[in-house]
Amino acid sequence: MSANIPFPEYPRPQLARDSYFNLNGAWRLFVAGERGEEQEYTITVPFSPEARLSGVEMPPLTPTQTLRYERTFTLPQNFIRTHTLLHFGAVDAFATVYLNGVKVGSHAGGFTPFTCNVTGALSQGENRLTVEVTDPTECGEQGRGKQLLAAKGIWYTAQSGIWQTVWMESLPAAYIEDLTILPNFDEQTVTLTVQTQAKTISATVLNGETALSTACAEGDGSSLTLTLPVPHFIPWSPENPHLYGLTLTAGEDVVTSYFGMRKFSVESGSPHAKSNTNRRFFLNNRPYFLSGVLDQGYYDGGLLTPPNEQTVVNDILMLKRMGFNMLRKHIKVEPARFYYLCDKLGILVVQDFVNGGKPYRFTTIALKPFLHIYYKDGDYTRFGRENEEGRAQFNREAEETFHALKNVISLCIWCPFNEGWGQFDAKKAYDRLKEIDKTRPVDSTSGWHDQGDESSDFYSIHNYFTKLKVPKMRRAVFLSEFGGYSMPVKGHQFNEKKGFGYRVYKTQARLEKALTTLYEKRLLPLLKKGLCGCVYTQLSDVENEINGLVTYDRKIVKVSEPLMARLNGLLTQENQ
Repeated sequence: MSANIPFPEYPRPQLARDSYFNLNGAWRLFVAGERGEEQEYTITVPFSPEARLSGVEMPPLTPTQTLRYERTFTLPQNFIRTHTLLHFGAVDAFATVYLNGVKVGSHAGGFTPFTCNVTGALSQGENRLTVEVTDPTECGEQGRGKQLLAAKGIWYTAQSGIWQTVWMESLPAAYIEDLTILPNFDEQTVTLTVQTQAKTISATVLNGETALSTACAEGDGSSLTLTLPVPHFIPWSPENPHLYGLTLTAGEDVVTSYFGMRKFSVESGSPHAKSNTNRRFFLNNRPYFLSGVLDQGYYDGGLLTPPNEQTVVNDILMLKRMGFNMLRKHIKVEPARFYYLCDKLGILVVQDFVNGGKPYRFTTIALKPFLHIYYKDGDYTRFGRENEEGRAQFNREAEETFHALKNVISLCIWCPFNEGWGQFDAKKAYDRLKEIDKTRPVDSTSGWHDQGDESSDFYSIHNYFTKLKVPKMRRAVFLSEFGGYSMPVKGHQFNEKKGFGYRVYKTQARLEKALTTLYEKRLLPLLKKGLCGCVYTQLSDVENEINGLVTYDRKIVKVSEPLMARLNGLLTQENQ
């Protein structure tokens, strides 16, 4: 692929084929107003038109405006086989897709991938692709995350349209339609469930170039279980992120994939003899303290889209040098390659679902929780969830999120709701996740509006202002947000005149002194009282928020990496 095409990397590492045609790059963009008037731009996909790196940098799309993307392309000779699929990583928020004037698909939800079978509409010569998009942001009930039409405080610039890679592949008549990978740590096996119309399937596990195990089965939803020989069984962990390769064949279709051997659980047991009865997070049958950061995935110039993949690599490597072993992916679903990098480089992921619903009541999401007043989330009006179709849309997007991320090795905890934003029926969400995924714990209500012991594996606390403490209870206690210490860095701020933070320090020395006190004096003693993990706010500054470990432009690291490594070492070494 041309070096001028953004994100040329193959987009889906766990179901990879030789057939690949990247459609990122220059498109025509038409922005239509309420009266039908249009403005035309040249846009660089996959950056949203509101983002500087798109070349457009327009104000946020309003609910009465429409985007229309257009481009032509000619596929390479011999590319087209029996079926040709067009893939979109994500389009925010409602998309309708046409190829050569024929409607080939549509999708609702701005954070999950979707695919159109374009076989019948495809031409051997030049093709014209059109994508029409609307995005009501908070005026609709679809998942929107932390976007707001008028950004302020902890709510950020709204974006719209195509913001992840667009690409095509062409396949034989029978091909692998879906793959589920289930590592069985205790049995030292991996089970593969393959959806295909092929009559037979085969799979081989590889350790580097060495074939370890091979199995065959009938097609049509068959499962294959492959054993890893004892000398080659290597557990996956952030400290040793060992990945095995996979090759699968279904008829003429050949795909490559990967997996790691790990196990997540919440269990009783503590390295401290005098510990209370709180449960702990376990990795590979051992207590494992989760020390992570809040990662919102916003980028200077790209909004929800990073400038390039190396930026993501740099973020993860910086966190690892600082001694963190986890990140909480906050109210965002990333492209598949983000999770591949977490798997490969070795950092655990706590995955939030993307919130939606009507605009939130300040009393519900901020004021009353600050006074320790919480509500049952069957009260749909209080949580902005009166609309039945809006609730159904959240459940559809949640199912799509699970399907997209089910095979991610590093994904250790699901988090359906955060701080009451669009929350409803958390117990049902918990039960559904436990039904379809028996391999991961669930933090149902991060922050507040907890719905009881039967609705979550964690008692999840957000605490920025008051004394940190751990209550005695049956569940694992998770400090899923804390800190938020801020330091403005002149010349590297989104807004030089104002910045949002919970505590503001003017110099690096003062910030580091405060962090040392926070970790050594306030956080470390909580481990013996049953704390199982913590999430520091946050990885980077985000627009007006200046409480990142690194500035929004990723140019200035505010805190000494060795210092953070030492502080994190106190937590992880003490509890493991």
